Amino acid sequence: MVKFTAFKATDNEALCQKFIDGHRKVLEIYGITMITSAKHAWMQHENTYVILVESTEDGRALGGARIQIADDELPLPIEDAIGKLDPKIFDQLIERKLLKTGELCGLWNSREIAGFGIGSIFLIRASVALAYTLGLHSLFALCAPATVRGGKRTGFDVNIAVGNNGQFYYPKLDLIATAVIIDNVRTLEKAEPTIRELVFDLIENPIQVRSETGPKGDVDIMYDLKYDK
Repeated sequence: MVKFTAFKATDNEALCQKFIDGHRKVLEIYGITMITSAKHAWMQHENTYVILVESTEDGRALGGARIQIADDELPLPIEDAIGKLDPKIFDQLIERKLLKTGELCGLWNSREIAGFGIGSIFLIRASVALAYTLGLHSLFALCAPATVRGGKRTGFDVNIAVGNNGQFYYPKLDLIATAVIIDNVRTLEKAEPTIRELVFDLIENPIQVRSETGPKGDVDIMYDLKYDK
């Protein structure tokens, strides 16, 4: 069994460090040593929330993601990542800050969790549920090729107004990242119906154990997406 735990970054330094160490190891496998979302200023940011995936057997960190709410204190990772390449991203953020917006960032999966058949789609679902609970109306993300499909299934659209139809060479010239956005976090009408149903079940029941069906069979996941604001 694995556990998905949500918490405010400033509330748990030890779990933040666990997240950072696990993320760094995954990035090193792909020869990536520095990306904007890997900077650690978010640990002291009052508007950053974390989901950490751990083994219930031995507590190993197996994956994670963050929701960073846009404010005037800390730029979103996507601003630092692509702002110099296409400043239109800043205009998009200004418009959406009028309600409440943020970014799904720092998503990572270890090879071990992939071996369980739990791919990024599970983290994307949980992260969108957390974004809803945090009161966001829109949500940005910068996806690696392997996560674009899962993002679309969960209601993200490719942000074709920036870059080359949403695509950028990032974080290295031989890697492509795709900017995506959900402009309807409150309704998720563009998500696949079954995915939408699962997300809203997590919103309504943030603490639950559920048998999830992945590509390698069923696995039990303990969700604890409730947190203290």
